[in-house]
Amino acid sequence: MRKPSACEICRARRRKCIYPLPLGTQVSKTACQHCLLHGLHCVQGPPEGGYYAKRRARLLEATSSQNNGFSQVAPASSSSCNDLPCMTLRQELVDLYFEYIHDQFHSVYHRPSFTADVANDKIPKVVLCAIFALSARFSTNKAFAGSAPRERGEKYRVASEEAFSLRDLSPTMVQACLLLGAYAAASGETDVENMYYSTAGRMCLALDLPNRPVVSPIEHEVNIRTWWAVCMVDVWSSTAVRLPRIMPIESAVPLPLAEISFKAMRNDLTSTSTSENAALASPLLAEMVKLNRILSEIIEFNRACVSERFEGDLLKSGMRALARDLDLWLDCLPQDMRDTPENFHRFAQHGLGRMFAAVYLGYYHYGQLLHYQFLSSSIDAKTEFTHYADACKQYAARLCSLVYRSHSTPGSDVLYPAVSHILVIASTVQIHTLLFSEDERQIRICKSRLERNFELLLRLGTYWPSVDGAMSRLRAFHQTCLQSKETSFILDRWLLRFLVQFAPHMELEPRDNDPEYEALLALSKQSPLSCYSGLSV
Repeated sequence: MRKPSACEICRARRRKCIYPLPLGTQVSKTACQHCLLHGLHCVQGPPEGGYYAKRRARLLEATSSQNNGFSQVAPASSSSCNDLPCMTLRQELVDLYFEYIHDQFHSVYHRPSFTADVANDKIPKVVLCAIFALSARFSTNKAFAGSAPRERGEKYRVASEEAFSLRDLSPTMVQACLLLGAYAAASGETDVENMYYSTAGRMCLALDLPNRPVVSPIEHEVNIRTWWAVCMVDVWSSTAVRLPRIMPIESAVPLPLAEISFKAMRNDLTSTSTSENAALASPLLAEMVKLNRILSEIIEFNRACVSERFEGDLLKSGMRALARDLDLWLDCLPQDMRDTPENFHRFAQHGLGRMFAAVYLGYYHYGQLLHYQFLSSSIDAKTEFTHYADACKQYAARLCSLVYRSHSTPGSDVLYPAVSHILVIASTVQIHTLLFSEDERQIRICKSRLERNFELLLRLGTYWPSVDGAMSRLRAFHQTCLQSKETSFILDRWLLRFLVQFAPHMELEPRDNDPEYEALLALSKQSPLSCYSGLSV
């Protein structure tokens, strides 16, 4: 649209505005010929309330928005609404969110500037209430006395959804989708979860979020981290509902900065980084992104193994490639980022213990997913795939060990709901040892792990409704073992759902409904599971 050049008077009389000298000189900016002739005040510029005035207002609004990634919202959506808790409780719930949710579910906020904006009442209600919905379950505040932890967030979820608007295409709404999607996932509502995450993906693409104009480096980094958060949740959320992914598989978007460097950034373009912080410059979120790419390939490989019945060289080459990817990821890490008790303690001292654990829980879980189908090949005798079965057991054992270590390290206990799913998968690997091993020492160790895992699942269940679905899947797997332990670890459609689709109430869907499993079952020897009675969870 061409910017109007006529003054207000000439625009009102619908006549061409003529200046005594060409535009751009000092005189031309004083008055036009008509105003000079009639002694009128010549006001030059676009009309008040017109396109350019609105455009200028939008630009001013964008530059005055907060540097932690929020867009301005209408007064009705501000965080000063009467139904929000007092400021002290708000700050407590936000701190709990950063302790137990952020950097494990997703990593999208710059904590120092975010908490400052909470104190200054600048956070939009749609975001604030969604955060409360996730974190209220961990509060010991007397305001929640008498309410079950897993039920406390519901009223905040409702308030956040009331403030949510699809018409507000902004980074704020992308983040709100991530928060509300996380709440749905934690409630076991996989369809609702996927709708929110899909919406977040569409908004990211429509906004071109990583390349969106920003007013500070913090906002730019927040946009990059939000983009990658959406990419990561898109992988497993789409898998859970068997729908195509939204986000592109390949992307030129830069990986996120190291957490210490990001936290040290300030709105005034300065940094508070120190030599101590520089020594801990490992980019945890960037490593999560790399691992998530491998997870995507593992899911596709397992799916192809079932649908196309991979065997022989095709199966071997696929396994070698993905196992090599996992090994390469680990080999490329610096020594100060390896999973050792010393490194874990060091990250925990900087408030990153839970995030460090989340990185390696992903790594070990993806390893057990990749190798899981080969547990069935090690039942009768040694085969060329037996070492893959052993690798699966190693991944599961290290996963359990890391969870236990996190709970014995102050401020590092992992309590996000996905832990229940990966613990259930790791527990079934322990069941395999109980069923088929003759090593008494290994049997004792696996029984101990099963008992500890069960205790952790019960604790997680006090916070997250989705744990009910994880326990249901464990019961369903137990039922298949009662039918035929020899075929329980065969990778068929039922087992694929068990591993990656977070399907609830699988005990109501008998495995013998799967025609592939039925054929295997007919060929197998019926053998009851009697060596471990404690599985009837």
